[in-house]
Amino acid sequence: MSKKEDSANATITMGASTKQGYEIAEKSRIIVRSLINHKTKDMSFEERAIVERIVHSTADPEYANITKISNDFVEASLKAIQSEKDILTDINMVKVGINKYPGKVMCYIKDERAVSIAKQENITRAAAAIRVAADEGFEGIVVVGNAPTALLEVIKLVEDKAMNVCSIIGVPVGFVGAAESKKALEKTNIPNLITDGPKGGTPIAVAAINSLINLKKE
Repeated sequence: MSKKEDSANATITMGASTKQGYEIAEKSRIIVRSLINHKTKDMSFEERAIVERIVHSTADPEYANITKISNDFVEASLKAIQSEKDILTDINMVKVGINKYPGKVMCYIKDERAVSIAKQENITRAAAAIRVAADEGFEGIVVVGNAPTALLEVIKLVEDKAMNVCSIIGVPVGFVGAAESKKALEKTNIPNLITDGPKGGTPIAVAAINSLINLKKE
């Protein structure tokens, strides 16, 4: 088995710590690939690994259809991860799900400054938290799994040159603003991964970033 195959398998088996756990993960990997191989066969090795982990995490093969990855996303993200750039999340639930990353994983949604800005500006705390991160000089990967307002705020700050972002995983979930915010991200020049439509959420965001962390660029 090649190093790349080992790395791809690791994106799914991460978390298993016993013989039975690894056996279950391996069976899941085989099932996932059998379900979506015809949809991912033209993707790069890294892109396939990411999509496989998302499908594995959600038990929903449709994500192979609706996950879109910009051409520069993998390279930009892996470069940031190898440099241990900071990772910024929209909510703490996404932050908690990110594992085995030696760099900093940050979330400001409960920061007093975010609470104050949200009240003063009449915006969501998720959007206000992004402003706090920008004020702190954040530079790295942004992972948004829930709040469309956070994603739109990142886009605005990047376009205004008020925030440095290496790449964005933009997969907010919901029927209000989620699809629109992802379409807005897709139209930018920021390296990005999105999911079409209202589907998304914490499991997808966590699966995507953890897959990148586990991948080893050769």
